[in-house]
Amino acid sequence: MTLSIRSATPDDLPLIADLIRGLAEYEKLADAVRFDEAVLGAKLFGERPYAEVIIGELDGKAQGFALFFHNFSTFEGKPGVYLEDLFVRPEARGSGLGKALLSRLAAIAMERDCARLEWSVLDWNAPAIGFYKKLGARLMDEWTVMRVDGVDLARLGADRGAEGGKSA
Repeated sequence: MTLSIRSATPDDLPLIADLIRGLAEYEKLADAVRFDEAVLGAKLFGERPYAEVIIGELDGKAQGFALFFHNFSTFEGKPGVYLEDLFVRPEARGSGLGKALLSRLAAIAMERDCARLEWSVLDWNAPAIGFYKKLGARLMDEWTVMRVDGVDLARLGADRGAEGGKSA
């Protein structure tokens, strides 16, 4: 078995979309997938890419992906890598592909002088949590994820605060 990791290209957009849908099914969130493939492509491969994708292959067949972007640690004074999504197709689990994807992300973080690699995991996903712990990851129990989206995001954005209505 040959395992390889490569950077995604615009030609991979249908594959990326398919892998995202596979991840959503696994996470029991298929109904939450709302992206438009063309918009996704523009955000990943357009003039200002917002995220990057690496593809994991077994014997030349794409079996997984990781989508990531940079964040920034003010305490460290350095960027970090935030792993938004990691997915390996069920038939490829146990092959080492998930570890290889995370290892490549760790190498990217080191190459780019990042302070850390971070991600979130669903609290019910015991297999993933166990896998991540074996790689040296630790739970950040003292932190709670917060989110503003949809109507609340639009409302908050419309109240431009102390700027007097000017956008930044």
